[in-house]
Amino acid sequence: MSAVSSFNTQEVHLWNNPQKETSKTLNFPQKYVAPPRCVVGLNSLDMQSGTNLRCKAYDDGVDSQRYNAHIDTWADSTLYSASIDTLILKPGDLDVLSGQFSTEEDHPWNQPKVQTSRRINFERPFVTPPKVLCFLKQFDTGSGSSTRIRTYVSDVDVKGFTMHIDTWADTTLYSATSAWVAYPEDKNYIWSGTANIMDVRPWQDPRPQNHKDINFQNTQFFKKPTCFVALNSIDISTETNLRIRAYCDNITTGGLTWHMDSWADTKLWSAGVSMIALG
Repeated sequence: MSAVSSFNTQEVHLWNNPQKETSKTLNFPQKYVAPPRCVVGLNSLDMQSGTNLRCKAYDDGVDSQRYNAHIDTWADSTLYSASIDTLILKPGDLDVLSGQFSTEEDHPWNQPKVQTSRRINFERPFVTPPKVLCFLKQFDTGSGSSTRIRTYVSDVDVKGFTMHIDTWADTTLYSATSAWVAYPEDKNYIWSGTANIMDVRPWQDPRPQNHKDINFQNTQFFKKPTCFVALNSIDISTETNLRIRAYCDNITTGGLTWHMDSWADTKLWSAGVSMIALG
């Protein structure tokens, strides 16, 4: 696997000057022989409450040297800031598969469901069941209740897996899109895992700062790895603005510390992340 790139809307405009569409052209760390694949995931959000919460991250204009990163909102939503990580899969990474699934492939946005799932078939089978991670890149939720979204995978085998995008309680999830990555379970110099705030506290005890140290277990790195992190679940009160930031630090060859934080008067019930470390 190749590299990780990051983008924050505040590289283009300040948080107090919100815009519907924000983009930036980013250079790859090297020139590739062919355009790589880019897999995008959201890892921070600062959005105005009182309307539907809508955010979409995506890439386009990919060539062998650069790509365009986009983070948008639409209609009456106000997106003060947001950020993404982009997993850059070089052309030679043929044993790593990726894709995405949107709830709108199952039902229209104006016919929301609490639970949505779809069987995803790999374009070619793996020798053994691979490791599969998924994470959010787009969502549209109703106002008037907490923002609750969760994406996860189940039933992984050599031919595919089942993708899930769910909400719960009284939240209305109009649409969401989850990106995914699958790679051989014995691939060298890569570690992946998931974490949730509820690993360190119950959801009903909200705190602005949450973190935990993680070991890479049996994965060996000979140099400090590069880390990709993206949100796979959100449960945040909409009594105030939605504010969350997920990131990793204290990265060594043996592990890292994950963080999922809010700020100001936001009430963060829980959140989850998917993480990938690349050596």
